[in-house]
Amino acid sequence: MNQIGAENQTSITIDDAMSESNELDSCYNCFQHFVTNGFSKIDESSFEGDIIKTSFFSSLSRNPQISYRTKIVAIHKNSNTSQCWKIRAHSFGVYAKAVADTRGGDANIKYAWYGASKNEICETVMHGFSWRRHSISVSPAKHGLDSVLCSGVDGSGVRHLLLCRVILGKQEVVREDSSDQFHPSSMDFDSAVDDISSPTRFIIWNTHLNYNILPCYILSFEAPPYLSGLTEPKTIKPKTWITFGTLISILSPFLDHSQRASLEEQYTNYLEKKITRPQMIERVRAIAGNQLLSAVVKLYTNKVQFWT
Repeated sequence: MNQIGAENQTSITIDDAMSESNELDSCYNCFQHFVTNGFSKIDESSFEGDIIKTSFFSSLSRNPQISYRTKIVAIHKNSNTSQCWKIRAHSFGVYAKAVADTRGGDANIKYAWYGASKNEICETVMHGFSWRRHSISVSPAKHGLDSVLCSGVDGSGVRHLLLCRVILGKQEVVREDSSDQFHPSSMDFDSAVDDISSPTRFIIWNTHLNYNILPCYILSFEAPPYLSGLTEPKTIKPKTWITFGTLISILSPFLDHSQRASLEEQYTNYLEKKITRPQMIERVRAIAGNQLLSAVVKLYTNKVQFWT
């Protein structure tokens, strides 16, 4: 029991690492964040808004219960005119032409949904998709439910999806359990898919991440939380503890020199009781980023010992 008590004081739990930061919810309203980063709210009843709304609800049609109880809160359009976004849009166009030239004149550009937590959506809007990931999965426009399942509920009960234009080029079939693949199997392919004839998942590799996928809209919505197939009711689970020392050693290979030094400095401050445990958790988040931290913790859960 004493060991467990000591571990509680010097560790970070799965819940600590995976949960949305309450401070982020209180710092700014997510819609204001979208607007600040160049996304302007559009009227749902406009021609443009109606097309997106119709497409979204059509994509949920295989589960009418979810569709019936889902409500769109807002739609924001990417109207960013900053130099950074101009470069990203230009790069998208250049890459689309290059793929089309290589693939017989067709770059195979589609619209697709991407669901994630509010924090990840905000980070993507600001900085693009994380290069640390081997790949990301997006849902074809007519299969939005799969991305709804990946979206996270923010502090106000709202979920968010990105509607993106995606350059798919020539696709190869990759099974869901092919976790060891992190790039096209050959130069003959540009992206991957779970099923060529009836795809429910497009896979965009890390090597192409931020110039063949372009966020165009953010759709914010409320959905029923406990319907079958959406999310399961929360169950009480034993907490999984990872010592800060172990966590830092796992994170280190993914961080640059300055990030590692900053993390070690914060850990020293924590051991010397200059900062509290919640402050240490928040500083780990700030340095490593929620996405990397979550991924590392998920991997660690397969090897960690559980205490009840």
